[in-house]
Amino acid sequence: MKEEIEHIKERNKRVEVDKAWETSKTRRILLAGMTYVIVAIFLWFINAPYPWLNALIPTAGFILSTLTLPFFKRMWLRYFWKN
Repeated sequence: MKEEIEHIKERNKRVEVDKAWETSKTRRILLAGMTYVIVAIFLWFINAPYPWLNALIPTAGFILSTLTLPFFKRMWLRYFWKN
């Protein structure tokens, strides 16, 4: 019984750490930076005009989506999710 409780506590700690990472600003900044660099390099390789400037568009879209998702999650939980 004691081992099971310890196992549950360890699992809960891992879940808390994962949740903290998923909602962290550090993660969002890293993903936005990687998105920008990957898209800019892709646009540069295909000779698109102004690749470093145009890479801002999908990056801004990503940032905007991460800012609006918590709002939509709350709405979904309130109106659609049933226990």
